[in-house]
Amino acid sequence: MSNPLVASYQNQPQVWDEMFRTEGVRAEYQHFVAAIAGLAGDEMTRKDELAKKLFMSQGITFTVYSSGEGIEKIFPFDIIPRIISNSEWLRIEAGIKQRLKALNIFLKDIYNQQFIIKDGVVPAALVYSCPQFLREMMHVRVPHDVYTHVAGVDLIRDHDGEFYVLEDNLRTPSGVSYMLENRSITYRIFPDLLPKNNVLPVKDYPDLLYRNLLALADRQTSDPTVVLLSPGIYNSAYFEHSTLARLMGIELVEGRDLLVHNHFVYMKTTRGLQKVDVIYRRVDDEFLDPLAFRPDSALGVPGLYWAYRKGNVAIVNAMGNGVADDKAVYCYVPDMIRYYLNEEPILKNVPTYQLENADHRELVFKDMSKMVIKRTNESGGYGMLIGSAATEQEMDNFRAAILADPRSFIAQPIISLSSTPCYIDGKLQPRRIDLRPFALCGPSGIDIVPGGLTRVALREGSLIVNSSQGGGSKDTWVLGA
Repeated sequence: MSNPLVASYQNQPQVWDEMFRTEGVRAEYQHFVAAIAGLAGDEMTRKDELAKKLFMSQGITFTVYSSGEGIEKIFPFDIIPRIISNSEWLRIEAGIKQRLKALNIFLKDIYNQQFIIKDGVVPAALVYSCPQFLREMMHVRVPHDVYTHVAGVDLIRDHDGEFYVLEDNLRTPSGVSYMLENRSITYRIFPDLLPKNNVLPVKDYPDLLYRNLLALADRQTSDPTVVLLSPGIYNSAYFEHSTLARLMGIELVEGRDLLVHNHFVYMKTTRGLQKVDVIYRRVDDEFLDPLAFRPDSALGVPGLYWAYRKGNVAIVNAMGNGVADDKAVYCYVPDMIRYYLNEEPILKNVPTYQLENADHRELVFKDMSKMVIKRTNESGGYGMLIGSAATEQEMDNFRAAILADPRSFIAQPIISLSSTPCYIDGKLQPRRIDLRPFALCGPSGIDIVPGGLTRVALREGSLIVNSSQGGGSKDTWVLGA
């Protein structure tokens, strides 16, 4: 039986489509496409509306500060899953583990002996000029030498079908709650399809995270206290903070709920002060401790840095990680893998030009319409220029900004980003996507739940997947072997 939904789908030239190839539906999607073939358009629309109602009733939101139309928005969700074969997933998983191993060693190295700088692999000036390089972290003993406990690595697939790493998020990566919610909503709208397709589960993530947090407690106690430190309800990821704290069964706290006494951290409770062993923090470095970093911070805990430095509390992720996910340092990750692990990178970087380099700058200025230019320390799709969509005036402004401060910019050729069918206005339409798998690094190794957050550029023709700029997401299915 031919499916009118599938028959009317328009493939895009020069773009890798996740579901279709020229010969028809890809193998990993065939069961799913067969299952929806029997669903009339009305039934698909009903499922789409049910998903929206569920997101609304469960308060699955994110916050946009720049929008004039009220702060909280429902997170847009597309009901067609993104499906990854088992063999592809194994390669992604191996590539992320390799990358995080090298990045973790790099963080330990630059905050201690700095062999990679002495051996001329990474320039000293690049590290020292990074705003996220924290001199306060020099020679601090980090529990089990794990700096990056939680990482979100952004992957894209180019028109050649190959996965590339777009960036590493090693500070306070967000989005995992949407991965978990997307799966639970999919169970509600396609209840029998997940088991029939042998889709691997993602529900273990909170348990794995909690286990890793407990393993960091230094105190000889059978019942360590773990808390999640949030900036509060106005933070764009507050929904995630409250969800994760609830799923792990730990207290959700703000800076004002904690205090430091004699270099130990305590939580204020109705029964008095309770000692805290591990803090999973979602507050940025500079706001963590007004005595050590920004004195105007109302989000942090005075004295927290020294409690950490003395080993009296574990903080996840470690402070100072931003030097490893700086977009200018990103260029050197393949070299780190070769230097520290003596291996060839499994996952490739996107070709990147450092605009501090005069030759790179000249090349990029000549071909600006084919480039994406990014500030090295911005995120969320901000501080960037997509050359193909920019006006001459915008390009001139960026040229002037780059010449004034070349260290703060990189450029990459515009990658076409693979597309996937989305159910929009009653039919399947192609939209561009990326993938953020979440990795948990603990004393016993690296765990990656099979899947991640597939983000979708819901605006037609757009390459920007960030929710703050019109993006949404979909459930990511990794098939079992």
